Amino acid sequence: MEELARVRSAFVWRVTTEILTQLLEALVCDTVLNELEKESILEKNLARADKARSLIDTVRKKGDKACKITIKHLQIKDPSLSSQLRIGRGGGMCECLSV
Repeated sequence: MEELARVRSAFVWRVTTEILTQLLEALVCDTVLNELEKESILEKNLARADKARSLIDTVRKKGDKACKITIKHLQIKDPSLSSQLRIGRGGGMCECLSV
């Protein structure tokens, strides 16, 4: 959870709407999120940055396994962004998304 916390601000700043949507869909497929959580993130937050914050905050509350799955999907969906954020390189996988 700490990794997601660490990169939260940079993730919010850099992630695109397309990648956010792909991440949400992947997390529903992996049962990290359910459809209601996905729709809540999309509908309650009008701005892209708010959607990104909500996604990170929701995943962090679900624990390390959810964070690891999210990081894995981000690495697949946007290798460039995950490289810029320097996530998933060992250590506490989810420690970075909480800032």
